[in-house]
Amino acid sequence: MVDQVKKRREYSMTSTLVVEFTKMSGAGNDFIVIDNRFYHFSDDELARIAKKWCPRRTAVGADGLLALSPSQKADFRMLYFNADGSRGSMCGNGARCLVLFATLAGISPAVLVFESDAGMYEARVTGHTTVRLSVPAPREFHEDIPVPQSSGYSNGTRIWTGTEHLVVFVPSVEGVDIERSGPIMRHAPVLGEAGANVDFVEVLGDDALRVRTWEKGVEAETLACGTGALASALVAAQAARVSGSPIAVHMPGGTLQVHLEGSLMHPEYIALEGEARVVYRGTLDLVL
Repeated sequence: MVDQVKKRREYSMTSTLVVEFTKMSGAGNDFIVIDNRFYHFSDDELARIAKKWCPRRTAVGADGLLALSPSQKADFRMLYFNADGSRGSMCGNGARCLVLFATLAGISPAVLVFESDAGMYEARVTGHTTVRLSVPAPREFHEDIPVPQSSGYSNGTRIWTGTEHLVVFVPSVEGVDIERSGPIMRHAPVLGEAGANVDFVEVLGDDALRVRTWEKGVEAETLACGTGALASALVAAQAARVSGSPIAVHMPGGTLQVHLEGSLMHPEYIALEGEARVVYRGTLDLVL
């Protein structure tokens, strides 16, 4: 790695740089992870790396890019870029993956504290491949948000759980034409320029949901969405559609657990827990 740091300083923006990366998955959400404490890539460079290497079939393939960067006031700083190169404020599954990555890299206090564009977070590795992320109270909770009728739905609930989400309850997620409805709702004018991820939620019982999410930035359905699991569970709890804790959120790529103590309006503790694992390690030839 020392040699790579030297190379990073020597190469110009038109030269090739060999960069080590780790491919990780959190309940099916997959990421390219770079230890940016060594490479010192700028935000613009990371955005370009994400856009080049996240496409599937023609590159590594991932929902986004995670960079472990140094921090002056926490164990590390998390930088997240969507597959289209846009900056993401928070990714719940990405954060859990980066916590495991940090632990494997030798950053291993009992409770890790890290910075993100969405604020400060705490997390701990609770099992060999299980990570629990403690999250702050959600914001911007608004019910009955109107969406275009062309989506096939009339309204949803808006909530911020690190990034913007629109939660819609449906009788069965299997019956949702997510490729048609997702993009329409994600760009609903009432949501503003940023738009929102769209979560289609089926209630399975007092402590269980089934969820499918259309993610902005990826502009596709993902196998799982951590902030979407949080949004779905918290909105369901507020609407008294679920009452237990933890709430099991079943997504196409796996199951996440949402812990909620107190209420949505007065939470005492909220956490997201689930699998995070290393898929493989490799190198990228980057022409920046």
